[in-house]
Amino acid sequence: MYSLLRPALFQLDPETAHHFTLSGLNTLYSLGLIGIIAPRPAADPRTVMGLVFPNPVGLAAGLDKNGDCIDGLAALGFGFIEIGTITPLPQPGNPKPRLFRLPQANAIINRMGFNNDGVDKLIENVQRADYRGILGINIGKNAGTPIENAADDYLICLRKVYTHASYVAVNISSPNTKNLRQLQGEDALNGLLKSLKAEQQKLADTHGKYVPIVLKIAPDIEAGQVAQIARLLMQHRIDGVIATNTTLSREGVENLPHGEESGGLSGAPVRDKSTGVIRQLAAELQAYAEQGRGSALPIIGVGGILSGADAAEKIHAGAALVQIYSGLIYRGPALVAESCAAIRAS
Repeated sequence: MYSLLRPALFQLDPETAHHFTLSGLNTLYSLGLIGIIAPRPAADPRTVMGLVFPNPVGLAAGLDKNGDCIDGLAALGFGFIEIGTITPLPQPGNPKPRLFRLPQANAIINRMGFNNDGVDKLIENVQRADYRGILGINIGKNAGTPIENAADDYLICLRKVYTHASYVAVNISSPNTKNLRQLQGEDALNGLLKSLKAEQQKLADTHGKYVPIVLKIAPDIEAGQVAQIARLLMQHRIDGVIATNTTLSREGVENLPHGEESGGLSGAPVRDKSTGVIRQLAAELQAYAEQGRGSALPIIGVGGILSGADAAEKIHAGAALVQIYSGLIYRGPALVAESCAAIRAS
């Protein structure tokens, strides 16, 4: 069915199509008709970070920033859903237009800028949802918060979402918030992870519930920085890492319409770059584990998955789970079951 709907959706402005699709999914869910567009994947449970995922294929953050469509998206067969990125205060994001399709490359460029309704609204939506599966909540900082005070915003969000999340993802890698990627530097990252880990322990004691924290990193990092990030993640006993976010590279889209728009590039062009980071990260984490510095923490692989084979490749590179976003736009809900089947068969 999606192959029939896609041409009409692609006639719409990308952001309009995005909102229309989420609204449509909510309607189909409320009518009990979601099954007509999404084949259900077979069960393939995976235990990661102490959580049991029904299957290893999840929805990446960014598609449902406010948790408006949790039930509709979950009904597409995902093993887990990640919502956000959310910030302490509502913010409009960057000026429109800020979302661009590059269909010749199966790619998307976005410069959304963490547009969202604020953490309190997201929590209201989570509480209203019927979904009781694995829910990740992705947190960020407000654009108006100075980068030196970024930890304050992350801690505000962590405290508020803690009891509502299965895990919390910390986004320091979006290219669309000024200076955000500076937090991937050694000193800044060390301080941020230290603060987050201390707060996590306090919250676990207060609520009698341990909620894992994962860090989302960029694909545009040198080999030395990958090693440095791996060391800090292990040192601070962070629970997992998402690799990767969108890229600033324009390799593969240089001469296409919208190819030079500013923002983060996702979809097929980021696939190899993302997989390379996953492969190196897995090796670095395993090396630290073999030195007796703790168990190698799990990787959630995301970036350029447009087929089942792409999903299986991420697992072979060292990921424990995968997430899709741009592939869902180009391939539709069938990609979820296809990816699950390919991983199960690999």
